Amino acid sequence: MQASAGKIKQLQAGNLSVRIYENRRALGEAAAALAADRLRALAAQHETVPVIFATGASQLETLRALTTIPDLPWNRVIGFHLDEYIGIPDSHPASFRRYLRENLSQRVPISRFYWIDGSSSRPESVAMEYATLLRSHPPLLCLLGIGENGHLAFNDPAEANFNDALDARPVGLDLECRRQQVAEGWFSKLEEVPEQAITLTIPAIMRVPELVVSVPGERKATIVRRTLHDPISTACPATILRRHPQATLFLDAESAVAL
Repeated sequence: MQASAGKIKQLQAGNLSVRIYENRRALGEAAAALAADRLRALAAQHETVPVIFATGASQLETLRALTTIPDLPWNRVIGFHLDEYIGIPDSHPASFRRYLRENLSQRVPISRFYWIDGSSSRPESVAMEYATLLRSHPPLLCLLGIGENGHLAFNDPAEANFNDALDARPVGLDLECRRQQVAEGWFSKLEEVPEQAITLTIPAIMRVPELVVSVPGERKATIVRRTLHDPISTACPATILRRHPQATLFLDAESAVAL
């Protein structure tokens, strides 16, 4: 797989490397190729390779491509995910545990995956236990997206804290975030979208040595422009990516249209 296939342009925003591709498929293949290269390199250096995986419509092409690349060291990978809704079972079509089983862990022989139990009646305890797991297996790579309100994981603007002392916490979901979930087809109406979730915090994400950020589609065009040009602040949490020492943002022609 050639990561350069379909590339239109490359640019830089602060520390953030930005690569623009013709379409969603080319974006996904390029992001997957970079992730695959990093998995191979990390497996050559480490006994285990903890990786955080994102979910949502933006990740489908990247995960589809990544899970078809042969001979990756999946038996060394320990999986984590970024977030999970509070109050829905893992059988729910919108559950991120279900999403990652269907799009990742059932497709490749991953060593093990640690799930965020959003069904628990003790979300604070779940978040604390998940943070302990992260500290026990410090992630070396993170596949990431950006929400239409600029959130990273479920750190919406009102919840985002660049200096959060916690690595995981329960948070409230704002209206724009919840509307996005309906627009992408995960829920049929706004009233069905949970108002709370468990998320990794921004410091936990920024501590990961390398980020591969996939952001396709015209619905993301405005927030991509803001991510690259707004002042770095929690008003658009994704702006903090410009300070990460090794992050690559993958766009398609639609998500880059406002640049």
